[in-house]
Amino acid sequence: MADRSCTIRVYGMVQGVGFRYYTQQQAQTLGLTGHARNLPDGSVEVLACGNEQQVGSLISWLQAGGPHSARVDNVLTELCQLTKLPDSFTTG
Repeated sequence: MADRSCTIRVYGMVQGVGFRYYTQQQAQTLGLTGHARNLPDGSVEVLACGNEQQVGSLISWLQAGGPHSARVDNVLTELCQLTKLPDSFTTG
């Protein structure tokens, strides 16, 4: 059961390089639910729901640069509370 939900904004060269796909793979490997979606300003929003260790592992992976095809310049995180948790990890 997810006890931590976090919205993560990732800035850099993160659109058009497979970033959402690889983030989805990493999140699924960690057992997270949520989403990764492109935003109009060129950043990617990641919603990660899981336990503290799972969410922390995804954040660390993103801060380390994420997939090799991307360039991550900045990662901002914010804890959030959801009324309904997602059932899976999607891209959109």
